[in-house]
Amino acid sequence: MEHSLQATNLADILERVLDKGIVIAGDITISLVEIDLLNIKLRLLICSVDKAKELGINWWETDPMLSVRADGLERENRQLRDRLNDLDAKLGIKPPPRTVKRKHARHTVAAPAVAASR
Repeated sequence: MEHSLQATNLADILERVLDKGIVIAGDITISLVEIDLLNIKLRLLICSVDKAKELGINWWETDPMLSVRADGLERENRQLRDRLNDLDAKLGIKPPPRTVKRKHARHTVAAPAVAASR
């Protein structure tokens, strides 16, 4: 009898957490001789998909690893970038640096220089 009561309480707690949401936040800093060597900022939100959408969080809809629609958007963005690079090359304009995504990290790299057509 006690086991079913615990399961019910756990189900109630889980339902409440998913319905209302819970935020866990914390910062960890590792220092040596008063010099910060490592800063870690932790932010964790646990809630249902409906609650996340209500809060304006929907990153899974555009993540290429999680959504078929996102793959189409990424392909369209690549095509548009190629068209812009072609236009820049025709006009002799140096394209601005762009941000590329590599293994879930963002790095700013300079786009290759395009020779001006004369």
